[in-house]
Amino acid sequence: MKTSTELLEPRSLGEALRMLRDRGPLTPVAGATDLFAGTVPRGRFLNLHDLGELRGIRAARGLLTIGALATWTDIILSPLIRRRFPMLAAAAREIGGVQIQNRGTIGGNVANASPAGDSLPVLAAAEATVVLRSAAGERRIPFIAFYTGYRASVKRHDELIVALEIPPVEGAQWFRKVGTRQAQAISKVVVAAVRSPRPRIALGSVAPTVVRVPRTEEALAAGASVEETLPVLQSEIHPIDDIRSTAAYRRRVAGNLLARFWKETS
Repeated sequence: MKTSTELLEPRSLGEALRMLRDRGPLTPVAGATDLFAGTVPRGRFLNLHDLGELRGIRAARGLLTIGALATWTDIILSPLIRRRFPMLAAAAREIGGVQIQNRGTIGGNVANASPAGDSLPVLAAAEATVVLRSAAGERRIPFIAFYTGYRASVKRHDELIVALEIPPVEGAQWFRKVGTRQAQAISKVVVAAVRSPRPRIALGSVAPTVVRVPRTEEALAAGASVEETLPVLQSEIHPIDDIRSTAAYRRRVAGNLLARFWKETS
């Protein structure tokens, strides 16, 4: 028997959190860009789209805070993002087309937990924090500790991602996505990196989750050349063969992108 579709529509964040606690399990949706594929989905959903309190982008106490419902268009157009976090704006411009950018949200991209999510390496390289809230309270999780496996995270069923917090990013920021097309295509490999005395490098589509490569970072920080560092990078990624690409191709591209990052930020 087919499951019917039910959509709950809270009028505030507090009401949404109480619904998750008292009427779950529910699947939160906002832009719904991952949900629809030509047919009406079945299940029980919590519509967050109209919760304006989750949409802001602001700077305070040294942190850049991005509300979970900020759309890619909001991010592209934000002067704060362009000035303080340009690699996120670069990633946002390559996520889908204009329609997806107008509807899709950063919180949805993080919650989806796809290892190919274009914003995830950016947030990992920036050492962002995920802000989670439930009816019982709030907690903060370092972004790199948020995912526990393929499409799995530490977020509980009664929690919502309400914001991402980004500390000041010191150094040159760099982002590249390799896919069948520049946009409207899932990444074959995606890299975000920061060039500083302590380099930070994160990759997507090369492991079950987005990954930082700490030994690669340490080698570059210690003065190793890119050529000397490439074997270290290869030992820290674990790509697979799938419908979009091969593991061998992803390994080669990851190495090429590391070399480009180091050359273009020198």
